[in-house]
Amino acid sequence: GKSKFTMATGIAVDDSCVTAFQELKLGHKHKYVTFKINDARTATTPLDYGAPGTSWDDFIAALPPNECRYAIYDFDFSTADGAQRNKVTFIVWTPDVCKVKDKMLYAGTKDAVKKRFEGIQVEIQATDRSEIEFDVVKEKAARFDN
Repeated sequence: GKSKFTMATGIAVDDSCVTAFQELKLGHKHKYVTFKINDARTATTPLDYGAPGTSWDDFIAALPPNECRYAIYDFDFSTADGAQRNKVTFIVWTPDVCKVKDKMLYAGTKDAVKKRFEGIQVEIQATDRSEIEFDVVKEKAARFDN
């Protein structure tokens, strides 16, 4: 039968996505994980894993300029008063140059993916690299401080 996590788009969120999220959040096995909707458009699956210690710049470089992705990143930063913070950040990467249909698929499936990632603290939606520069994301993450 169909997974109860299948959303309006009919695209399921594969259990391997949840495993990857838990490995990042609880196990700190990955610094980031990227996810894509498979070519058959039936499921979202993990694609690329960043080793612990991978920089934000290296992560950004792993996002293709002309394809949509979801990603999670274990984001570390210092607050204005010097406190160390860590936020598991969910990124929806939908470059402007992508086909409208692809952008709609990613937008329509986003909530289903995010729901399976319990403990996401920050969400970033980006259509170009200027929207995911470190300082932009840090400023957003700091606003979610708790």
